Amino acid sequence: MTVRAIRLFGDPVLRTESDPIVDFDAAVRELVRDLEDTVREPGRAGVAAPQIGVNLRAFSYNVDGVVGHLINPVLSDFAGQQDDEEACLSVPQLGFATPRAMSVTATGFDQHGKPLVIHGTGLLARALQHESDHLDGRLYIDTLKGDTRRQALRELRRTQVSPGQRS
Repeated sequence: MTVRAIRLFGDPVLRTESDPIVDFDAAVRELVRDLEDTVREPGRAGVAAPQIGVNLRAFSYNVDGVVGHLINPVLSDFAGQQDDEEACLSVPQLGFATPRAMSVTATGFDQHGKPLVIHGTGLLARALQHESDHLDGRLYIDTLKGDTRRQALRELRRTQVSPGQRS
């Protein structure tokens, strides 16, 4: 079991668009194992590869006791809206109401290259959107607007860890 350290705000890998996975080899299966081991830590709903320092399009999720992964995700069928509080392991100690679709469909591949479709609602939909954003070099704080965004940026400056520090 390998639980990998989480990269924190300021680490350039978090702001870099991830590369697609083209070879579904032993290295990818090891990455998926590490992602799933890392997301099993208490209080974690998702971990994207960039959060463990790997610039590839893969993430794991842990919602309602179901742990899974998705490689090269594409999101579609966004419906409804939820505005629940969202947080991020890479931006510790902060959480803000973040608008997300209430339901979404994610298509991609499993660790063996087999097509995979995940239909998510509620927390799973939020996790799919949050982790997919990581693969595009975006953090949830980038989606905030108005006063909430200003408050988040103030809090981020107040609590900011050194760039590249890991938890």
